[in-house]
Amino acid sequence: MSWFRRRPGATRVPSEGHPRSERGGLAARVTTRRGGFTLDVELEVAPGEVVAVLGPNGSGKSTLLGTLAGLHRPEDARITVGGRTLTDTADGTAVPVHRRRIGLLSQQALLFPHLTARDNAAFGPRCAGRPRREAAAAARRRLADVGIGELEGRRPAELSGGQAQRVAIARALATEPDLLLLDEPFAALDVDAAPAVRSVLRRLVRDTGQTTLLVTHDVVDAVVLADRLVVVADGHVVEQGPTAEVLARPRSAFAARIAGLDLVPGVAAADGLRTPEGGTVHGVPTEEVAPGEPAVAVFAPHAVAVHRDRPAGSPRNVLPVRLAALEPQGPIVRLRAASVPDGPPWAEGLAADVTPAAVAELDVEPGDDLWFAVKATEVAVHPVRRRRS
Repeated sequence: MSWFRRRPGATRVPSEGHPRSERGGLAARVTTRRGGFTLDVELEVAPGEVVAVLGPNGSGKSTLLGTLAGLHRPEDARITVGGRTLTDTADGTAVPVHRRRIGLLSQQALLFPHLTARDNAAFGPRCAGRPRREAAAAARRRLADVGIGELEGRRPAELSGGQAQRVAIARALATEPDLLLLDEPFAALDVDAAPAVRSVLRRLVRDTGQTTLLVTHDVVDAVVLADRLVVVADGHVVEQGPTAEVLARPRSAFAARIAGLDLVPGVAAADGLRTPEGGTVHGVPTEEVAPGEPAVAVFAPHAVAVHRDRPAGSPRNVLPVRLAALEPQGPIVRLRAASVPDGPPWAEGLAADVTPAAVAELDVEPGDDLWFAVKATEVAVHPVRRRRS
């Protein structure tokens, strides 16, 4: 690889015509200051892996994405993608935004209002120097991939919010980026459009092996898309690990808050979810999920009814538990469960939220045996992205 020569301390960029690197992983070490805030993180994403970055507002997530994309100049950083150095403050390397081969998808589609869906999707390849006809062909392929090939002639004003975001996905992927950055990509969509667009993106990322970094506040985005979670707080990584592991056993305050739901891992079944021990959690698939595919059943603690004796009636999910702890949560009390010898092992750690009055009526204390009941309609079954080998 050849380089432009510049005076010491000046920015340098790769010369035109360098060979395209194979799609690889991300390795980043970033220290940057914005106002009184300092971001200091190290992050790796393996080739083909999807990593979700979560954290409270002001934790540094957007600053991280902006720095990776080349929109922010860090004080001290080294960023490589696929073995290609994009930023190295030690020697002045700073590849400009348009030559980083990074796709960025944000909350808003940010489509050009005067261009058709096809021309919007072709904009990225054109900026990368591809001929007009080749860029248009790439745009058509990606629009077909996201399920709106028939809308290629429409302008943004003629598209719904979900359709516009699909065009934005097609635009981001039409450049065949080495790294895809997703910044709250479903936050601006309504409740009907978000699951469909999420499903489309999940399929494309899985099928293409696209190395991806996702920033989100929505735990469902992380569950459906991410192999691994990285939790950021006050500019530092405070927790990371496989998605289900972090959500099931949070070790940071933010992870505990976002995981304020019950999650059971397993594989999808016709009637919900089959657990590794062979039990069934009855639920409703929220997206396309095939029987036998890795999945999780998710339900809110407030959807769990608590009984002293085994309940009769309609709940399809009834399990014996032992009360491990009572955790005050503002106006409610969270009953934390432990498994019992004859009960399902996955009951360990499940939570039920009840009122203080209900606790008094139940007259419970840690060590008591109880029954948790959850209606199948309260349980959402989500596919979990299978890790690529």
